[in-house]
Amino acid sequence: MDGFAQHDDLMPLPVDPMIPRLFRIVKVKKEVRGVFTWHLVPVDGGDFSYRPGQFNMLYAFGAGEVAISISGDCRDKDKIVHTIRMAGSVTKIMSQLPVGATVGVRGPFGRPWPIEPLYGADLLFVTGTIGLAPLRPLIYEVLHQRDKFGKVVICYGSRGTEDILFEDELHQWRGRFDTNVHVTVHSAPSGYRGRVGSVAAAVRAASIEGANTQAFVCRSETMTKPAVDALRARGITSDRIWVTLERNMKCGVGLCGHCQFGPTFMCKDGPVYRFDQIEHLFEIREL
Repeated sequence: MDGFAQHDDLMPLPVDPMIPRLFRIVKVKKEVRGVFTWHLVPVDGGDFSYRPGQFNMLYAFGAGEVAISISGDCRDKDKIVHTIRMAGSVTKIMSQLPVGATVGVRGPFGRPWPIEPLYGADLLFVTGTIGLAPLRPLIYEVLHQRDKFGKVVICYGSRGTEDILFEDELHQWRGRFDTNVHVTVHSAPSGYRGRVGSVAAAVRAASIEGANTQAFVCRSETMTKPAVDALRARGITSDRIWVTLERNMKCGVGLCGHCQFGPTFMCKDGPVYRFDQIEHLFEIREL
C-alpha cells in the first residue's frame, strides 16, 4: 500500500488461506490469571514457518475463530506456540480444551516486525502484561542474532506481582550480561523489592541513546500513545518506533473489513506499523 513500509520477508500464505489446517494441542500451560499457552503440532506431520509479529486465526470447532499472535520461537519449525487471554466465549472454550484436542489454524497473516534492516541499532522493547506475547518471538530472534545489535533493553509493566507474564524468562533475560530488563508493577505487597511504577518511568530510567535506538511497543491501543510519548521524550523519533495493534479480525486476508484502521487493514498492512505512518490516525477519536 502506498505510503506504508513494506516488508520483503513475508511468508507465503497457504493455497487457500480460508481453509484451516488441523493442529493438535500437545501442551497446555496456565500462565497468569486468565492467560494460558498452547503448544500445537500439525496433524499432517509437516512444519510451520512464520516471522516474528505475525498472527494466526485459531478455530475451536463448534465455538468459533479468533486472531491470536504467535508467541514462540520462529526457529522451532516443529510446533507453534500461542499465548491466549480469555476475553470472550470462544477463548473461554479454548481454555477448557485438553491436551490431544484438535483445533484449526489459518495463517500466518500480517506484516512482521523488522529485523534485518535494524542491524547495528540499539533496541528497546516496551510492553505490559499480555503484550509480551507478540513481542517474545522478536526477542528470541534478536537474542539468536545478539552480536548484530547494540544495546538490548526490555521494559515490561504489569498490574501486580501476580500478573507478570513469562516471569521465569524475564529473570533469565535479566541474568544475561548483554540484555537489560526492567520489570515494573503498578501495585505490590509490602516488602516487594522490585520497581513499582509505570512502564513510562522504566523507559525514562533505561540506559539508551535515543539517536541510535529502535523501539518496539506492544500495549493496549489506549496505552500505546503514552508509551510513544515517553519514547520520544528520550529522543526516539516516530520513524524509529514500531507498534503492533489489535482489531476484531475475522478473515485475515483483508476482505471482511472488520480490522480496518483508517485506510489500512490490520490483517494485511499491520498488525505491525511504523508509528510515523499511522500517527495521524491516533488523533481521530473512535477510529
